[in-house]
Amino acid sequence: MNVTLNPTECALSLLAQATGQSPEAGTAAAVQSVWDFAVKGGPVMIPIGLCSLVALTVIIERVASLRRSKIIPAEFMPGLKAILQDVEEDRDKALAYCEKDASPMARIAEAGIRKLGRSVEVVEKYVQDAGEREVIKLRKHMRLLSVIASISTLLGLLGTITGMITAFQTVAASAEAMGKTELLAKGIYEAMITTAAGLMVAIPVVLAYQWLLSRIEHFVGEMDRTAVEFIEEFAETDRGVDGPRVESARIPFEAAVGG
Repeated sequence: MNVTLNPTECALSLLAQATGQSPEAGTAAAVQSVWDFAVKGGPVMIPIGLCSLVALTVIIERVASLRRSKIIPAEFMPGLKAILQDVEEDRDKALAYCEKDASPMARIAEAGIRKLGRSVEVVEKYVQDAGEREVIKLRKHMRLLSVIASISTLLGLLGTITGMITAFQTVAASAEAMGKTELLAKGIYEAMITTAAGLMVAIPVVLAYQWLLSRIEHFVGEMDRTAVEFIEEFAETDRGVDGPRVESARIPFEAAVGG
């Protein structure tokens, strides 16, 4: 007989055995513990929680968008080369192909195709402008992630400072000499919760931000190389003369990938 073990159920069973509770009680205790953690942190936990939700939404959206199949489809350039055999006769078909693909690389190529027949410098300029626009789109919401990482930490620190002030005020106002140490320790414990919560949000957001930024830089480099190849093949061919090669005239999309 095959028995499928659920890791979550196993963990709850072990927790229940250690605490003498049923798995259902263990789950309820865990939920209650998280809720108590949030409540004891005070009002500052609300904006920290909102920051975590916004960051999670942005990260999921960016991960879904920053995929090779959506940015530089493997079949796009071979398909474009197969269609664009003659610039004048096949221009409309090539433009329709780019519009149908609708990827960032397709929009960059479309900008270049519209200017084929003019000088290489003009084609380069339009391709570069289109590339910079696409890089800005790739960086969508990235600054928001950076702000959330900073704000979450500062909110946690703010919550701790205000909590410490409240704790010392409570101790100072207490008329009883006995129990002040315990009262102060309890206040400090609750005040430190916000710092922990802020760091729990900020650290994963910083890691996600750096990872997403590295993916953007990787895709920008690939779009840059593909754009240079496009200009070399189609713009040079269209001129029909041996003009200056564009290998040394790298299309600087990277200029738009700022921190």
